[in-house]
Amino acid sequence: MTVTVKVLVPAKFAEATQVTQYTATGVTAIIDKFTATNISASAATISVNLVTLAGSAGNTNLITKTKTLQASEVYTFPELVGQVLAVGDFISTIAGTASAINIRVSGREVT
Repeated sequence: MTVTVKVLVPAKFAEATQVTQYTATGVTAIIDKFTATNISASAATISVNLVTLAGSAGNTNLITKTKTLQASEVYTFPELVGQVLAVGDFISTIAGTASAINIRVSGREVT
């Protein structure tokens, strides 16, 4: 078994449409840190889904629903830390406002 520490999602804006940000391709992944920063001057929201293989983002896999971040607020999603993604599972997000929330995810991949 090999464990590789890795940036799962490099820093980027969360889109205002549901987007797959990371897929555990051929590995099991463990989320160690998920950070969101609202860079805008207004409150903005973000939702995060952890979706199983061949599934789609929806209420059954919604982990964080419309988390409001105030202007310049940083949130580290303790509810996501330690979550495990099996092969084919993925992280999906949707922001309430495009170009308002910057996300970054770090973790480990196990092969």
